[in-house]
Amino acid sequence: MEAVDAKVRIHSEADIVSARQASREIALQVRFGATDMALIATAVSELARNIWQYAGDGCIEMRIVERSASKGISIVAHDDGPGIPDTEMAMRDGFSTGGGLGLGLPGTRRMMDEFELTSGPGKGTTVAVVKWLR
Repeated sequence: MEAVDAKVRIHSEADIVSARQASREIALQVRFGATDMALIATAVSELARNIWQYAGDGCIEMRIVERSASKGISIVAHDDGPGIPDTEMAMRDGFSTGGGLGLGLPGTRRMMDEFELTSGPGKGTTVAVVKWLR
């Protein structure tokens, strides 16, 4: 298993900014361009905000990954919150239980190259995403 390049605990709104900054620093190491760096930082912001808003506490781990000749960034957001009762519904644009626009998870899926959501009532939530350098 590869080492974690950054781990940011999310338990306040200020931690969202810290996670976003950490993602930019790692993306820079991978040599992502400005557009991809913005997408990565936005995805991390969305994931961190979901942790803070719905679970109150969790973490985001980021690491540089390699596959064949490609490099990328892997981001795993995890919390032990109430979980998502209907993950299929949560992935629909416009669906929100928190009064938002309902674009966070579906938007994150579109911004990243790989997306995996694991959640259930009382089980917390884990979202694992990867963005590959092209």
